[in-house]
Amino acid sequence: MRSVGALLCLEYAATVYAASGEASRPRGVGPECTLKPNANNVEAHIRVLACSRAPFSPLLTNSPPVAKFYKDASTFSCISNPSIILPLSRLNDDYCDCPDGSDEPGTSACSHLSSLSPHTSADHSRTGSNISLALPGFYCKNKGHIPTYVPFTNVNDGICDYTLCCDGSEEWDHVGGVKCEDRCQQIGKEFRKLDEARQKSLGSAGRKRKELVLEAGRLRREVEDRLQSLGAEIEGSEMKVKQLEAELVEVERREKGKVGRGPVQKVGKMGVLVGLAKQRSEELRETLARVREERDASRGRVQELEGVLMTFKEEYNPNFNDEGVKRAVRAWEEYAARDKGPEPDAAHDRDLDAITQSDKDNGLDWAEYESEDGEESEAVVLHSFETFLPLSLRTWLDTNLRTLRTTLIDSGILADTSSTSSSSTSESKAVQAAHSRLDAARQDLANHHKSLASHQEDLASNMGPEDIFRALKGQCIATDSGEYTYEFCFLDKTTQKPKKGGGHTNMGNFVRMETVLVDEDVDEKGRGLGKGDRIAMRFEGGQHCWNGPSRSTLVVLGCAEVGEVWRIMEEEKCVYRMEVGTPAVCDLAGVGGGGGGGRGKEGREGRDEL
Repeated sequence: MRSVGALLCLEYAATVYAASGEASRPRGVGPECTLKPNANNVEAHIRVLACSRAPFSPLLTNSPPVAKFYKDASTFSCISNPSIILPLSRLNDDYCDCPDGSDEPGTSACSHLSSLSPHTSADHSRTGSNISLALPGFYCKNKGHIPTYVPFTNVNDGICDYTLCCDGSEEWDHVGGVKCEDRCQQIGKEFRKLDEARQKSLGSAGRKRKELVLEAGRLRREVEDRLQSLGAEIEGSEMKVKQLEAELVEVERREKGKVGRGPVQKVGKMGVLVGLAKQRSEELRETLARVREERDASRGRVQELEGVLMTFKEEYNPNFNDEGVKRAVRAWEEYAARDKGPEPDAAHDRDLDAITQSDKDNGLDWAEYESEDGEESEAVVLHSFETFLPLSLRTWLDTNLRTLRTTLIDSGILADTSSTSSSSTSESKAVQAAHSRLDAARQDLANHHKSLASHQEDLASNMGPEDIFRALKGQCIATDSGEYTYEFCFLDKTTQKPKKGGGHTNMGNFVRMETVLVDEDVDEKGRGLGKGDRIAMRFEGGQHCWNGPSRSTLVVLGCAEVGEVWRIMEEEKCVYRMEVGTPAVCDLAGVGGGGGGGRGKEGREGRDEL
């Protein structure tokens, strides 16, 4: 409360100070609006409060301090040409004496010095004089509203410029009988109401932007964490590929060292028996599965019929003398009283599930009993003596026999009769399985590398200040315009959709972020781009225009409480421009409502958007 009271006292003092200074300044001269560095005295702060009632007015904010040049009580020196000294009587006498127009702050006598107006021959004849206009304009106090400067061409032009000078003081001479009333109280009240709504909207937009920044940070951390895990997965996949490559070489060597049979040899009795047993097992399993399905269907049908009869018994009218109905009810009661046998047993069903599984799932691998390529007979004949050897010796003998056979085949001494010597379609099952495992591992490794490159590209891409557009990536905003609905999706694409149906038209795919300089109006609700640098998204490579270029769109972003498309236009044939509001670009320059991406002087001037 103490700080609030001090502020109220300070504002009251500022008002008194401004009022006391009015008489000492000529008409059209504004108060001193500068605060010297390290100035801590109360008078300096009062001076700032007295003249800084226009926080949204660039004319006041950027105007040079000129009140100090009018403090002399006897003479006046032209501001840009101090060698020209005039008596005070020649101030505001409706005649331009100073080359810079500083002697006429309250009239339009020097309005021709505007940069928009050509200089007269008299101006050019003043060699060595600075003829640039030294004053920011005619000062309107606008009590009850925001003080501002109006161009000198508007002074005493017979038109009440209430949008700039709501107190009508620029028409002090009543040219043509025009007398402008003071409307500052009404205009100021309406402005403050709108400004309050704008500030409320700005606060909400700022909070939403903070939420987007937090979400973008969370999403970025997810990508970074995924990159770390991908590094470990890639390392493991590379080791797995190396192991499987070595395994494939070993399997091929082992298969190549096997003793093969000629094409005319027949399968032994054991092979025939195994084949018949395998076929019989398959037939029994399929039959059991079919019978089980029929049983379940019949059981469901019986339950359904029992439910119908039970409902019939409970709901029929016993007073209705129909012998057929009564017989049906008695028959149902007798049926219900009989023993229907055992109820369905879940354990029995689980046993059936196990029985109907494949033989391999039940631990029976027929491949172990089958003779691959008829090698059983020769293997028994040539190597049956191995069964009588110790395990260590048997393993040593088997390895060396395979190595010897492989060496002889490679030397051309023996013919290669193994399956690996023919096409890949005739490879043994062991080699095919090893190839499949290796191919799967290589594909996993390739997918991991692809995902790694994608995540690295994602982290390196420009997604706006603080990575904020990461939180909006893929989200879309749409608006209706004429016969079409236009849709803009952050960092994705822009689309044109006919309202009456039909195919969508791609207006461009996202390619990059840009910064563009804008100078646009802002409506009373704060919607618009304003002035300064703004963030934009460039979309190119859209659907090709007939007899024209491929469609492209430049989306310029401004500050708004909610995402909305403000305007869309076709600047050239199939070259579009969208103006879009979003909270993501609010408060980017440390000021509210800068339209997004404002930097430096232009960004600060753009703060009137919200």
